[in-house]
Amino acid sequence: MSKILITGASGHLGKATINYLLEKTDAANIVALVRDAAKAEELKQKGVEIRVGDYDNYASLTAAFAGIDKVLFVSGSDIGRRIQQHENVVKAAKEAGVKHVVYTSFQRKNEGPDSPIAPVAEAHIKTEAWLRQSGLAYTILLNNIYMDILPMFIGNNVLETGIYFPAGDGKAAMMLRDDMAAACAAILATNGHENKTYDIAGDAAVSFGDIAAIIAEISGKPVGYVSPAKDEFINALTGAGVPAELVHISAGFAEAIKQEEFAKTSTDFETLTGRKPVTAKQFLQQVFITQAGK
Repeated sequence: MSKILITGASGHLGKATINYLLEKTDAANIVALVRDAAKAEELKQKGVEIRVGDYDNYASLTAAFAGIDKVLFVSGSDIGRRIQQHENVVKAAKEAGVKHVVYTSFQRKNEGPDSPIAPVAEAHIKTEAWLRQSGLAYTILLNNIYMDILPMFIGNNVLETGIYFPAGDGKAAMMLRDDMAAACAAILATNGHENKTYDIAGDAAVSFGDIAAIIAEISGKPVGYVSPAKDEFINALTGAGVPAELVHISAGFAEAIKQEEFAKTSTDFETLTGRKPVTAKQFLQQVFITQAGK
């Protein structure tokens, strides 16, 4: 079995991928790359080897990648720094002799500077190009929006206030982060994925009008959906004291959904894992059951 390293292993996606991998291979074949070893104690107790490295520290990456066959390269979360960080990862993987890099990119339709999420897109587009030019075997995962962040978009008081989000009638084929992890593990544990691109997205796309209707069905209460103008949305959230960065990220993703950047559905997940992804309705049922139990 190949020696598999997971970057960002103390994060949600990395940790979930390792847990799925542990169902497919021995812990001795898995390496977790983390910035802080103290945050990886749970993985260490499962028999996973822990290596410390940082996307900002090239030498730490080449050392961590030594003897590794496959790397799951989880994209960095620091938007301002990750172009340089990602270049470090690709170059270090090549220098260390890694055979195959699986990269978590994102689904999109518009790659131009007028994309509503251009600042988010730039590092992904460049990283994909670096991988294709590197001579490394690669797999690119075009991940849709995390379904997990739906509660942030719809708000904590949706049953009282309805949904206020400037996404128009646009749809997104959202997918649960745990399902994305299952797809990552399936790719890492098998062969035949070299130099391929997969759409890691749901097999159905939903609008926020659909989401309001689903919540109404689950709760038995009417739930409205208002799609304000983008500037109105920004002003309303700013006036409510929401941090500026969060306001603009939310507004950018709303506009991207409105423009159907994430509307492409796919059956790649089912092909890779042998099961259907969790639907928006199934996820929202769990959210509202959990809230009701508090």
